[in-house]
Amino acid sequence: MKNSIRPQHPDITAEIWDTIDEIISKWKNTPGSVIPVLRECQEVVRYLPSELLMYISRGMGLPLSQVFGVATFYSFFSLTPKGRHNIKVCTGTACYVKGIKETINRIYGKYNLKEGGTTEDRRFSMEGVRCLGACGLAPVMVVNKDIYGAVSADKVVQILEKYE
Repeated sequence: MKNSIRPQHPDITAEIWDTIDEIISKWKNTPGSVIPVLRECQEVVRYLPSELLMYISRGMGLPLSQVFGVATFYSFFSLTPKGRHNIKVCTGTACYVKGIKETINRIYGKYNLKEGGTTEDRRFSMEGVRCLGACGLAPVMVVNKDIYGAVSADKVVQILEKYE
């Protein structure tokens, strides 16, 4: 793939394209390998822009509809940029009753970050999830892999400021 024309994309450098080429070469002749190719490419770029999906399609010799179909079917894949730190806020009943909405509003007020969005500087992404399985700690928030219980609107900014 190194000789094929690489699309221009602000988030993908020449070195990243080289890594993508290695991923495609490694999996190209393996049937059913679209998921691992997309997963590895997303780990490198941190999301799957349309230019990358087209490049993978050409490199794997697969229809774009197949690559795009897999990328949009599984919730693990993202077609939009993600932040360096992923915030998951529980919006389930226990967390809702104990004030997670105020916490979400404080995050929005401080970082201009809505559920399902990413900050302009790509520091944070935030998603609302129905349950994190820690109702006894409600309201609950997870940042990357760190779990925070009893998160209040007053505490949330202090917690998030630890993450650059």
